[in-house]
Formats: sequence, C-alpha cells, structure tokens
Amino acid sequence: MKLLSIKLCNFRQFYGKTPEIHLAASSRNTTVIYGNNGAGKTTILNACTWVLYEKFTAAFAEPELLVNKRAITEVTTGTSIECSAEVNFEHENKRYQVKRKFFAYQDVNSKIKYGSNSLYMLYAGDDGNWYTPNQPAEDIINQILPESLHRYFFFDGEYIDHQFRSSSQGKIAEDTKELLGVKVLDRAIEHLRKAKKSLQDDLKDLGESDLKKLLKQESKIEQDFEKLKQHQQDIISQLSQQEELKKAVNNRLLELSGAEELKQLKEKLEQQERNLRQDLVRTKDKLKKLISQQAYQVFLKEINQNFQELIDRLRQQGELPSGIKQQFVQQLLERKKCICGQELQENSQAYLQVQDWMNKAGMADVEEAAIRLSSTVKEIDKKVLDFWQEVDNYQANIHQWRLELSLVESELDEVRDKFRHYPDEDIKNLQSRLDAIEDSLKDLRLEQGSNKNQLDIYEKELESLQKQVQKQQQKEEKYNLGQRRILVTQEAINRISEVRQRLENQFRLSLEKRVQEIFSSISFTPYIPRISPDYEVRLLENTTGFAIPVAASTGENQILSLSFIGGIIDRVREWSQKNTLMGIDSSTFPLVMDSPFGSLDHIYRRQVAIAIPKLANQLIVLVTKTQWRGEVETEISPYIGKEYVLVYNSPKADCQEDLINLHGVDYSLVKRSPNNFEYTEIIEVNRFSS
Repeated sequence: MKLLSIKLCNFRQFYGKTPEIHLAASSRNTTVIYGNNGAGKTTILNACTWVLYEKFTAAFAEPELLVNKRAITEVTTGTSIECSAEVNFEHENKRYQVKRKFFAYQDVNSKIKYGSNSLYMLYAGDDGNWYTPNQPAEDIINQILPESLHRYFFFDGEYIDHQFRSSSQGKIAEDTKELLGVKVLDRAIEHLRKAKKSLQDDLKDLGESDLKKLLKQESKIEQDFEKLKQHQQDIISQLSQQEELKKAVNNRLLELSGAEELKQLKEKLEQQERNLRQDLVRTKDKLKKLISQQAYQVFLKEINQNFQELIDRLRQQGELPSGIKQQFVQQLLERKKCICGQELQENSQAYLQVQDWMNKAGMADVEEAAIRLSSTVKEIDKKVLDFWQEVDNYQANIHQWRLELSLVESELDEVRDKFRHYPDEDIKNLQSRLDAIEDSLKDLRLEQGSNKNQLDIYEKELESLQKQVQKQQQKEEKYNLGQRRILVTQEAINRISEVRQRLENQFRLSLEKRVQEIFSSISFTPYIPRISPDYEVRLLENTTGFAIPVAASTGENQILSLSFIGGIIDRVREWSQKNTLMGIDSSTFPLVMDSPFGSLDHIYRRQVAIAIPKLANQLIVLVTKTQWRGEVETEISPYIGKEYVLVYNSPKADCQEDLINLHGVDYSLVKRSPNNFEYTEIIEVNRFSS
C-alpha cells in the first residue's frame, strides 16, 4: 500500500473541504506535517484509521465528536452537513479512492444528531475510468493491510510503548500470526478439524452400535482431556502467582530487623536447596540422555558373541580365509608361474591346483568388512564398561544430593520453626504466611501431578479407543473410506501445524535479530531486546555474562517500541516478497507517525531521526515545531518530498501568534481567527522558495 493523498471535509478542526494533502514517495519518501498541539496532527492520523478501519488511537479524545463546530453552527437548525475523510492509495499498480462519510445536523435544542457513516470505494481501471469493486470495500482493505495490523503502521508516538505492555502481548502474538499468514494456516487447520469432525459424524451414522459407542466414548474423553488440560494451565498460572507471593513475603521477612543470623541461615539454606534441586534435575536429565543414547549396547553382548563365533567358524571352514586374496591367485595364473618357480601351463595339474585356490581365497573388500566389524564389536564391549561406570557415577551423585537435600530441608524446617515461635509478632506472622503459601504450593503441585497422571491415562485411553474405532471401521468399505479420509485429514493437520510452528519460530527469530539491529543503532545502552515465544518484548543486560531484565526508562521503552515496529515492517516486507502466496501480498508499506520524538533526549532524537526514514517505503511524520527543530530537522531533511503546515485559527482575542520558518519563508502556526471560530487550515510549503 502506497498512500497518495488525504482530503478532509468538516472533520474535527478542519472546516469545509481541505486542500488535498499529496504524500511523498520514491527516493524522497517522507512527508512532514507541522502543527502545534491541538492543531490537528492527531486528527489527520485518526482520519486515516477512521476511513480505512473505523478505528481511533488511544490519544484521540472524544472520538464521537467528529463534525466541525463552525460548519454545524453556520447552517440553520435541522440542515445537515457532510463530515468525511478521503484517502487515495495505490496497491499492486492499481489506484483506489476510499471515502467514509456521514451527515449531521443541529436540532432545536442545539444538540448535534449524527447519521450512520458509510464507506465508499472506487478503483481506477486501465481505461482511466473509475469503477466500484465487486468485493466489499472492507474486504479489499483487509487483504491489502489487515485491520489487526494497522496500529503498527498508523500510531501515536507518545503512546507507542502502551502497545507493548504485558496486557498487549497476546494481541501482539495474534497480530504477528496475521503478518506471517499463519492465520491462513490456522483457518486451514480449523476447516480440516471441522471436516474431520464431519467425517466422524458420518461414521457415527453409518456405524453399528459398537462403533457409535466407541466414538461417543472417544468424544467424551477428548472433552474431559481438554477440560483437564485447561485446568492444568490454570494450576501452572496459580503456581507462578504463589511463587511470586512467596518471594515477596520472604523478601519482607528478610528486610525486618531482628534475628539476622536466622535470616542469613534461612537464605543460605534456601539457596542450597535450590542448587541441590537443580543439580538433581540436571543429573537425572544427563542420566536419561546417557541411557537413551548408549543403553542399547548392554543388550548387544549375546549378538556380539554370535557374530564372533560366526566369523571364527567361517575362517575354519575356509569360507573366510585370511592371508590369500583372489587378486593374488589371479595374478599367478596370468603370469603362468607359481611363487615356487614352477611353470603353470593351462590345464596342467599345477595350474588346476593353483586355480582351485580362487574358490578358497578371500575377497579383499569382504575381509576388510569382517575386520572392521570385529573391531567395532570389540569397541562396543569396551564402551559397555564405560557406560556402567558413568551410570554408577550419576547414581552416586543423585544419592549424595538426595541425602544433602534431606539434611538441608531438615535444617530449614528447624529455622522456620524458630521463626514461627519468634518473639517478634511481625516475623512470626510473616513465617505463618510463608507456611500457608508453602501448603498452597504443595497442594497445587500434588494436584498438578495427579492431573498429569490422569492426562496420561486419558491419552492411553484415547489411543486404545482410536485403535478400536479403526478396527470397527474396517468392517465395511464405507468405514474404510471414511477412516482413510480421517487419517489423511489428521496428517494434513499435523503437517500444516508443523509448517505453522516452523514459520512462527523462523519469523520470530528473524524479527528479534532485526529489532536488535535497529535498537543497537539507536540506543547507546548495552541492552539487548529479546522476544519470547509469546512475543513478550523485553530488554536484557548481559555485561556480567548473565542476561538480566532491565527496568527500562520511558525513552528506552519508546525506542524499543520503535525498533519493534521497524523490525515488523522490515520483516513483513521481506516475508511478503518471499511468501507471496501467504498473508499480505505487498512489499510496500506506509508509516504514519504522530509525535514520534516526544519522550526522547537530544541524542536519542537524533538517532531515531536517522533511523525512521529507513524503516518504511513511505513515511508521514506529524510534529510540532519544538519536536522538529535541531537534530531531527538535520537528519530527516534529505528525505523530505512534501511539507505541510497546520495553521490554527484561535478565537481568543489575546492569542499569542506563532510562526515557523521553512526554506526562508515564515508560515503561521497560530493566528487570530478572522471570524471568532476555532478551526485549522492546511498550507502546502513551497520547498523551492529559497
């Protein structure tokens, strides 16, 4: 999508039909619109989102009041006026005009009545005429730039970091799926699941009583499984909350004065407990890995013995002789002379005796293979001893750490008991809270373990039922056909799910790398952005060799958010070029930014100003004179193709007028209204006046 122009009519601050704002593209891809606070910068941004998606940004106050006050006041009571916004854009070499409008009037009680708004779209044909598309306008717009993604391309810079707070992570993950075209895959999976369900329903109708009963059982267990699985997720969430609460209460206990030695001992023992548990988990994992990779060698002893006996027997029988090779015997026959010097005339007794060795001599490659296998077998026998030694070591470590853990837990219980009976009521109460939290954690973990066991039972029951269902379905051809369709559908679901997972991982890692590059180019801090699988965007500090979360400042959060948006745009552009059959079918995107420099100091302002013209194919920046001057103007000026000034007409008699000098010419930013109405005019800057 390449934005061409914007035009407003009686929209908020803008009275009547405004001049058309033509937007820059190509090498000078930046359009700058200057205006003071309240002049209408945010209105222009929201006019775009209102036309295309009927959405507004968080900073857009009173979105229900869109009609211009002067326009509604000047007409007689009951006379309606038009309020509209129009956006012209180009996509895939086709031009579109999109207009959203409504009518409003003032009743006898001076209340403004609004009609419902309507969306209109035209597109330019190759013959130069304009036509109404057959598809709904909303569908066409969403195919070009989906509604769920518009907030990354049209945004208020002063509120940009709000988009990336923890409450928005789920939305970011969903938006990213739209970017990838993964939602296409999600819909495909959903359709396939419905198709599978339909096929299973058909089998229920066709099947005999046993089959219907089995399918009903399967459906019931699947429902119970999903319900329990969701409950398991809830328990995990509760465990996380309780752990956080435990940590907070524990920290509070350590902060209280008194019983310092007990506190230090408690903290030390808890750390030892954590370390021992980590050691136990790591060692058990290593033991499992060792067994999974090498345990098979233990069961090869009898096979190895059989192999060695076979080799020995073949050698004894002359079927696998060593020393004399067929190639050597063949050379003697060709030279017609034995190694003893006797002549070997063809068909002579000596010749036939030597020739007989051809059947007894071994082939070089067979002999080599036998030797190689024998060597491998001996090596396996040696490795078995090493395997048992490693197993013994791991088992010894596990036993030792369990003993140590038991001792530490006993000491911890004693310390906690002392806190429970400590004279200080605050300490005693906090320990009681900790005990209650520990009991809650224990109950949750027990329930989690019980649920896991039940989930395993459900899985086995489902597996068993699925096998029984398959057996019943094979009784008739229709059952066979239905089963084949179900299996193919499930296979398609599995394959598409795998493709989706790989796409998500590949895109997330690629996005993270690009976000890190952009953030590093802007920020002077050593912080590293990380994007979790849930699309939680965080800053980490790694100077000590350990990645630690950073409490980022407002400016750093704004830079992080800009970096994320820049990374999104860059990766979507690259992704759409490589994956034209999925998701967004364009590699050109606009970026409309309102006040992107609000919370930044002069260093970051310069770095952001250097970065943003390169983030998108087309950039529209709405700024105040204060935000623009200095380093921002210096860095962005080479990219400017179009400039406009928003002239605010103030009805205040003592209003302080304001000017901005552009290319040697003074343009009004604020001036006295000639008609006592508040409204804004749009003036194009003459870039070649100087």
